Amino acid sequence: MLPSDLLIHRPRGESLEPKRLALNDPNRAIAIDLIDQFQQHVGKTQGELDGQLREMEGEETDFKVKRGLAHLLKSEAFSTFEIVSPLEPGQLRERVFAIAAQRVPSPPATEQTLQTLAAQLSAELEREVFPDHIRAGLYADLSENRILSRFEPPTPDALLHRYNLSQVQGVFYKASHLILTAHRNDPGEYKLLFRYLKLFGLMAYIEGDADHGFTITIDGPASLFGNSTRYGTDIAKLLPALLHVTKWSLNAELQWRDTYTGEVRPRRFALDSDCGLVSHYPPGKPYDSMLESAFAERWDALKTDWRLEREVDLIPIPGSVMIPDFRLVHPDGRSVLLEIVGYWRPEYLRKKFSQVRQSGCENLILAISERLNLEKAGVKPQDAPARIVWFKDKLQPKAVLAALEESSP
Repeated sequence: MLPSDLLIHRPRGESLEPKRLALNDPNRAIAIDLIDQFQQHVGKTQGELDGQLREMEGEETDFKVKRGLAHLLKSEAFSTFEIVSPLEPGQLRERVFAIAAQRVPSPPATEQTLQTLAAQLSAELEREVFPDHIRAGLYADLSENRILSRFEPPTPDALLHRYNLSQVQGVFYKASHLILTAHRNDPGEYKLLFRYLKLFGLMAYIEGDADHGFTITIDGPASLFGNSTRYGTDIAKLLPALLHVTKWSLNAELQWRDTYTGEVRPRRFALDSDCGLVSHYPPGKPYDSMLESAFAERWDALKTDWRLEREVDLIPIPGSVMIPDFRLVHPDGRSVLLEIVGYWRPEYLRKKFSQVRQSGCENLILAISERLNLEKAGVKPQDAPARIVWFKDKLQPKAVLAALEESSP
């Protein structure tokens, strides 16, 4: 995404209009030039790349657009910048300064210091280290000295799509309230959307059902509990997931600071499924956490008739839905849901256990980390209508299997 200083939003009455770049030849030419510069600077420093990018900006009025496109190309999605040094730069400086302190400062003494340390490091690291390596590594941890070691070039159109999406995402940095209507869609699309709501820890109130659609109310970072840029970023991250839903509409209330007066004024922003934005998220996300992924891998190695399924139906509860992590299905027709409760904030734990109680779901296993402070969160797991499996660092499939066998008739 783009930082606030690279966002271009124009007021239109009570609304905001984010900058969008048309997919035409002039804009494609800008994207191609920037992509070429990144490709030419693989193996060179970020400082060299930044210098060339500044030359490309020149005196033109569209410098902010070029700077925004370059910022996206520098992201981890496309580029890797590495610190290249014989040792961690801080340690390398200590070694150099310790040897230099034993000599009277002079150009010959400096060269001798570098040669001495190069010889020491060659022996310690069992590979040849030259004085030039030390010179380059001394301040390799500064951003301008990092090396562009990898660049995966997007197509020009893909870069322009990412820019347009990022400009719209920036609107939500100052959202105080969002109402999202997901109209009747394929159930799998709902699941993807709700999983991202869960993944980003967004505070949402959900009404509706899969047959008629859902209305989702989301508190924004500028709501009554105080402004939070990090939470605003999490809301912005939801937009690419929303683009995978076929039919939807969104209305947001914003607290926007006027560029000229500095006064915070209310604004509105509306968006729907015909917006023309393109998502870079994959259409499905297999797991919400490494804990779930690792459990699924270990289950596959377990010899049992119980089959682990990822696609789980939505469980309606008042004001929301619950999406268990897994379903366990036996050939004889038995089916049990599994929800893994790992590391989460107290408010999430209270909400999760409240959902379990409201669901009335009896065929549910709750796998709970022993590291969670449930007492501090005000949660009593024994009150939940579910079988409990406790785990420490890893959820062992055998523990879940034992709970399944205990419940078998």
